[in-house]
Amino acid sequence: MPIYEYVCSACEVAHEALQKISDAPLTSCPKCGKETLKKKVSAAGFRLKGGGWYETDFKKSGQKNLAGDSSSSASSGSSSGSD
Repeated sequence: MPIYEYVCSACEVAHEALQKISDAPLTSCPKCGKETLKKKVSAAGFRLKGGGWYETDFKKSGQKNLAGDSSSSASSGSSSGSD
């Protein structure tokens, strides 16, 4: 189950909740009790790395799924051997 982040617009307290995707968003603040709780948009807490299926099965040859990686790394002359 994913963890969702909420913030109360009345008392500005941050709150995390473990909920099913199908659950309705929370609206009541656990601290002040007002109906001013809003769901925050946040990034996932993990990143898939390595040579698993997500890296190898749906890519063109030589393409990587790394942030900041450029396609010129193969022609740079560096010898960063494969694992």
